[in-house]
Order: sequence, then C-alpha cells, then structure tokens
Amino acid sequence: MTIDAFIDALPKVELHVHLVGSASVPTVLELARRHPGNGVPTSEEELRAFYTFRDFPHFAQVYAAVNALVREPEDIATLVTGLARDLAGQGGRYAELQVTPYAHHITGIPRGEVTRALDLAARRSLDEHGVEIAYIFDIPGEFGEEAAKITLDHALEEPPAALVGFGLGGIEQRRPRYRDAFRDAFAAARAAGLHSVPHGGEMTGPETVWEVIEGLGAERVGHGIACLADPRLVAHLRETQLPLDVCPTSNVCTGQVARIEDHPLPRLLEAGLFVTLNSDDPPMFATTLAGEYRVAARVFGLGRTELAQLARNAVTASYLARERKKALLAEIDALAA
Repeated sequence: MTIDAFIDALPKVELHVHLVGSASVPTVLELARRHPGNGVPTSEEELRAFYTFRDFPHFAQVYAAVNALVREPEDIATLVTGLARDLAGQGGRYAELQVTPYAHHITGIPRGEVTRALDLAARRSLDEHGVEIAYIFDIPGEFGEEAAKITLDHALEEPPAALVGFGLGGIEQRRPRYRDAFRDAFAAARAAGLHSVPHGGEMTGPETVWEVIEGLGAERVGHGIACLADPRLVAHLRETQLPLDVCPTSNVCTGQVARIEDHPLPRLLEAGLFVTLNSDDPPMFATTLAGEYRVAARVFGLGRTELAQLARNAVTASYLARERKKALLAEIDALAA
C-alpha cells in the first residue's frame, strides 16, 4: 500500500474546522450569485484569487465577506452537509465544527433558526454521508463583550443538540481589552458542561497560550504553535498532554509561517507534545484534512506509524462517546498493523 493509499484509508477525525471557512468554491459561488453585492467574486478564477491572503487581518476581512453571504437557515445547513460530504470522501468519520453565532446574529438570522438548521444538518450529515457532526460555539474575539454575551446566551438558552464546546477565535491582538468578559463567558459555559477549546498562540506569542490555559480553562488549544518560544510552556504542555489542534497549511496561508517547510510541526512532535492535524478553513486555503496528512508525510517525512498516531490523537482528543472512540481506534490500529 502506498503512503497516499494509506492516508486515504486512514479513519480521520477533524477537530478544528470553521463552518463558513469550510464552504467549497462551488458553494461560495452559488451563494455569491444568490446574494450579490457583498464584494465576493462570482467567477471561480476571481474567487481563487480572492482567497490569496496578505495577512491574518486580510483573511478576517475575506472571511467576513463570505459569512455575509449566509443569509438563511438553509444556507447554514448546506454548509454543514457540504463539509460532511467532503470529509466522507477523505475517510472522515467525525468533525467538531466551529460555529460563530455572532456572525449569524449580525446577518439577521434568529438564533432559534440557526439551532434548527444545525440540528437538521447534523442528522443529514450522518444519514447521507456517515459523518457524525458535533459543534463548538466560538466567540470572534475582536468583537468583544457583545459577541461574548450573544455567543454564551445562544449556547446556554437555545443550543443545538450536538453542542459540545465553547471557543474563542478571531484576531488575538485585540483580545486583552476584553479579557474579563471572555473569562466570565468561559466560566459560565464550563459550568454548563461545555468543553473549553479556544484558539491561542496562532498569531501572538506564548502568553496567549498561557492565557487560554489559565484564564479560560482550555482543554484543547487551537493552533498553539507559538508555545515553542517558551520552554516552561513546552514543559507544561508535555507534562499535561494538553492537545494542540495544529493546522499547518492555514498558518502559511495567513502569514503566520513563511513557508510550509518552516512550520514547527516536527518540532512540536519532537518535544513530545500532543498534536492533532486539522484543516481550519480548507477551501480558502486550498487544502483538505487528507491533504494535511499528505503535507506531514511529504514535507516532514512522517511515516505510517507517525501518521496513524496523529489520527489516534484526534480520536482521543475528541468529545466522541467512549464506544465510538474505541471503535475508531481499533480501525486505525488494524490499518496500521
């Protein structure tokens, strides 16, 4: 079996992928033509050029423009089932999909309709594509206290049935002014039984990773690649085996890493840290979950043993039911053997 065939056959779990960022090029073109006037191109060539990002703030602007195309509950359901279809074609079995309720609030979709669309889409995804979907509600950090309140209220008062986590994304440099609001929101979400899965250390230094661990009670960290600049943090992450959801292609496309060859994935693994591989916003970055495994193999020289371990890590770090985890781990072990 070739390494590509092995990667294709490997049962996969996606822990870090965003709803709007998962929209395929054909889906975005359909929405752009349906809702013109938002600055999103309506031809494939122009859209692919639109997805060339100067830096993270520019990426955030493009992401917001695409999000503005999501106007109706059925648009939300279409995005979720589209992701499930794409994952099924790559050996994907389960995804924890990051949804930003505040983004749908500002486009005028009532939160009850958002929830019904997410519930419907989770059922369709499993029935039609065999992919189980869970949700993480994330706060877009640059929008501060209002976004924190709206996200928390939706999570506590009208959550989708498959809501498992509470997150924090957006532009990290703008977070400090809202630190207390974010800490309060996460405390309430955790008290309600939601898992804490914020982004940290993507576009700032290790201090942001410490903040999400100490201030937000992070159980997993989105990205976390800046941790290597702080030996004490590396030692803490190694000792606790706190998972890092790493997205190599994303980090290059948003300008956090200059070249894929410079990505710290090998050093994270050499340091004994608990790493999972993820796609983040796959069509925007011209990648897939399987594509990230191929990067790990071709660019960093990881073999079947290491790739299988990354797949095991994703299952272990997920919020799947215990029996589902056991079954998936057994599948990975059988393939690796």
